[in-house]
Amino acid sequence: MSAPAPRPALILIPGLLCDTNVWRSQIAALSGLAEVRVADHGTQDSLVDMARTIVAAGPPRFAVAGHSMGGRVALEVFRAAPERLTGLCLMDTGIHPLPAGEAGEREAAGRYRLLDIARREGMRAMAQTWVQGMVHPSRLGERELIDPILDMFESKSADIYAAQVRALLERPDAAPLLRKIRVPTLLLCGHEDAWSPPQRHLEMRDLIAGSTFVDIPVCGHMSTMERPEAVSTALSAWLASVIATESAAPGGRK
Repeated sequence: MSAPAPRPALILIPGLLCDTNVWRSQIAALSGLAEVRVADHGTQDSLVDMARTIVAAGPPRFAVAGHSMGGRVALEVFRAAPERLTGLCLMDTGIHPLPAGEAGEREAAGRYRLLDIARREGMRAMAQTWVQGMVHPSRLGERELIDPILDMFESKSADIYAAQVRALLERPDAAPLLRKIRVPTLLLCGHEDAWSPPQRHLEMRDLIAGSTFVDIPVCGHMSTMERPEAVSTALSAWLASVIATESAAPGGRK
């Protein structure tokens, strides 16, 4: 009897100040389908460098799912090693660089204002301000949701936060990459995500051949933690399509 085929590799890429905790439910749901690992950005201050680290440490072929800043890193992984990717999932994210002029200045000022709170009052105080616009308004009083987010942010230093702010303000333009993507691709977004709204993901879907979009209802930016079951269901279906596509490729890639 032949040995069972090895499970495919899936790398989950967290966003700003996030880590394994933001993916906890998805790890549990997907580990039966794939070998799941979570990227760690450390103190890196460049999305390109974050991506290069993932590529250097990754297996020969792998799928990536990125949330928020992690979605931008996932696109840089594709830019760096498109031939190694088996699937791509972009969640609550964007593709454009810092806008020119007043809009860019306003974004930078907002990010630096939060960084100043982190340095003066601590990371948890900053997170308490940050989270107000990042989860569905109806759930801001749910301690079982909010406290793990605050705990996760508090576990990071202000220096890590500053590095990731630099990475985001210097983010590359990923728009030219979208028409080149040919692997199974999922776009997913919380319906009430005010930072990375659904329309942005619909625009990405229209540029990525064969991609699908999942809109998570009653959900803000922190979709993996706000609606873990719905997100895990969507990711499971996407991962099944990745596995099927790989199996159907010439030679039945493993």
